[in-house]
Amino acid sequence: MASAAARPGDLTAIAVGVGPGPFTGLRVGLVTARTMGHVLDVPVHGVCSLDALAIEALESGAVEGDFLVATDARRKEVYLASYDGRGVRTSEPVVDRPAALASERPVVGEGATLYPEAFPDGRTPLRPDAAWLARAVAGQRVVLVAPEPLYLRRPDAEIPHAPKAVLPDVTPTP
Repeated sequence: MASAAARPGDLTAIAVGVGPGPFTGLRVGLVTARTMGHVLDVPVHGVCSLDALAIEALESGAVEGDFLVATDARRKEVYLASYDGRGVRTSEPVVDRPAALASERPVVGEGATLYPEAFPDGRTPLRPDAAWLARAVAGQRVVLVAPEPLYLRRPDAEIPHAPKAVLPDVTPTP
């Protein structure tokens, strides 16, 4: 905001990427955006992070026609969705191993850089950019969603189960 000579009070809305992405990163980003929105009394809009990459790729001329967006999902997997030549998402985001999602179509995002054998036609941008996200929201070029996380995997952390009994059941007899 400093480089734009803007102050928090100048904001009229906040846009935030909702994922798909890792649990901690999404929670931190979303709670920060919602807190700022609450404090500044401005609306908070969520955007699928893959959609933000798709719009930047299309409007910067990196792609023409149908293409994919693939980002790093860690664990040797990618998050992936397909888009038409207008930047409209034509499939819901999925998470899987690159070999299972391999394609000769142009692929925007870090997934193509990390797995060139599965996605040989890699294109930029590699990661979502906040300025492009803001332009896409202001220009109504992306679908706005609730600022809730888009998780495609179950969490690694689980609620512990009841401990196993280590002593035999010694119920007194009457």
